[in-house]
Amino acid sequence: MDCIFCRIAEKKLPARLVYEDEFAVAFEDINPQAPVHVLVIPRKHIPTSLDLKEEDNALVGRLFQVANRIARQKGIAERGFRIVMNCNAEAGQTVFHLHIHLLGGRAMHWPPG
Repeated sequence: MDCIFCRIAEKKLPARLVYEDEFAVAFEDINPQAPVHVLVIPRKHIPTSLDLKEEDNALVGRLFQVANRIARQKGIAERGFRIVMNCNAEAGQTVFHLHIHLLGGRAMHWPPG
């Protein structure tokens, strides 16, 4: 398996890490769509949200807690931020390793697409 996010989590590829623990890694997006654009990934390889199992429920909750922590650290929590998880190509998923986009630092518009 040649997953770029797995390689980042294993520190085999460089990334601007902003958080890591035994379950999750967070790093700056290389193509930011907002002043704050951080990707939060599980260390466990899960291709899409459709591949989540019941045993992954706590892990997904952990990813959201990490995103909240980073939003506070980056100073965007009170102003507001967006959490996005794309599933499959038509939704915009380009790396097939489950990940959350944490976006903030500017006004977000609706609808997003």
